[in-house]
Amino acid sequence: MLDRGSAEAYASWFGCLADPTRLQLLHLLAAAGEPMSVGALVSALGVGQSTVSAHVRRLAELEFVFVERAGTASLVRVNPDCLAEFPTAAEVVMGRTPVRPGSSAHALAPWQVGDRRA
Repeated sequence: MLDRGSAEAYASWFGCLADPTRLQLLHLLAAAGEPMSVGALVSALGVGQSTVSAHVRRLAELEFVFVERAGTASLVRVNPDCLAEFPTAAEVVMGRTPVRPGSSAHALAPWQVGDRRA
């Protein structure tokens, strides 16, 4: 059984991805395989810089992406641990992967353990 804390954590992750622009951003970054500037993301998505920046901030809050300064530009890259581990969250929610005894999603997500920004 999925405990309430884990359900709330998963809901926050899926809620973050419930926006089409955020999904497009994450897809673009994952497909690129390398950091992209906010300007490049703006050009690729055809939305304003403030919109992209707001969505990047939201993705960064849950560590789906990392943002690094490079001079006056902000470079955004997808968190590779997130790409590897996030599908497990969907499998747990859908009942395809059992919840491990003693595990809880309201603790940090697997990709959020430790400082992996370097």
